[in-house]
Amino acid sequence: MIALIAKLLSKGNPDGMQGRHMIGVACGATGIALNVLLFGGKLAAAGITGAVSIRADAFNNLSDAGTSLVTLVGFLLSRQRPDTKHPFGHGRMEYIAGLTVAMAVLLMGFSLLQTSVEKILHPSPVSFSLVSTLILAGAVAVKLIMFAYNRKYGKLTDSATLSAAATDSLSDAMATSAVLAAALCQHFFSWQIDGYVGLLVSLLIFISAIKALKETMEPLLGKSPSPELIHEIESIVLANPEIISMHDLAVHDYGPGRLMISLHAEVPAEGDMIALHDTIDNTEHELRDKLGCTAVIHMDPVVTSDERTAEMLGRISELVKALDERASFHDFRMVEGPTHTNLIFDVVLPFDVKISDEQAKQRIQHMVRALQGNYYAVVEIDRE
Repeated sequence: MIALIAKLLSKGNPDGMQGRHMIGVACGATGIALNVLLFGGKLAAAGITGAVSIRADAFNNLSDAGTSLVTLVGFLLSRQRPDTKHPFGHGRMEYIAGLTVAMAVLLMGFSLLQTSVEKILHPSPVSFSLVSTLILAGAVAVKLIMFAYNRKYGKLTDSATLSAAATDSLSDAMATSAVLAAALCQHFFSWQIDGYVGLLVSLLIFISAIKALKETMEPLLGKSPSPELIHEIESIVLANPEIISMHDLAVHDYGPGRLMISLHAEVPAEGDMIALHDTIDNTEHELRDKLGCTAVIHMDPVVTSDERTAEMLGRISELVKALDERASFHDFRMVEGPTHTNLIFDVVLPFDVKISDEQAKQRIQHMVRALQGNYYAVVEIDRE
């Protein structure tokens, strides 16, 4: 159904970014319709039974309709083309929509928590109704369907917003199942657990909200690229025999399908700079064509034909690995003077290496001074 709606909205061409946006719009519109339907049904069931947990669950569905509206609007706004004020487009509106969805779920959990505590402190009987039971059972089935399509299309489109909606739908299905169980326990065993079930439901909502917040905040905060993406970038760049190595890779996420990549590529200093520059340009175009990104590559010439430099590279590599096996270095240069030789390079350390940049710099300088010959290290520390 979602695919059919997306196909109609995209005028029969559901591929590419346009199709992705239309899938998001279709999921949002379907979510609005189903949640409004569930709200009406549960509100009627709450009126029949007088159960606070059913009434709270009904208003939870009403808030879900609002978050589905936010999802729909977020996908529509993220489609806008780049302009003078937003040269990288509006793709992050989708992340903001997902964050709004997660915040709405969190607020609903807090509201339900207050209502449930009041019900525990001041319990009241709940009436049983076959109609309300059937309504709740149908609501569980609907929420499981919503979970299935949101999860499917969230993975298909790599959408944090739809993934958050899937998490919310699953927690709603669990919550409504708990409410149904409370009504049945009240009828068959006279257990007045309505308030306690409402409390359990609120905790489930809190858990799903926190998970959704984490998933939607990470791209806004600037999370590191996935190992798969890093490997793919390295494969494309280093497939060129003229490029010796790469470093200082940065991936900027401006929304789904809007990546900007920058990196430094080391090339032989003895090579033809015009030809090497052409290689760099071609590599940028290849990254753009294969990954759908904007790529900027800085060309770093390095000496490769000098035996003394090559020998010193090996010795510096050993020193750097003494800090951490994962450490690396780049932009190595030897500058000889009348009294000493400066070894200039940048060292890359993982973020989890538990020494300060200054301590790392001092240790490297001390090890370089201990080498045979009058060497001094001029070092910059990068974290990666």
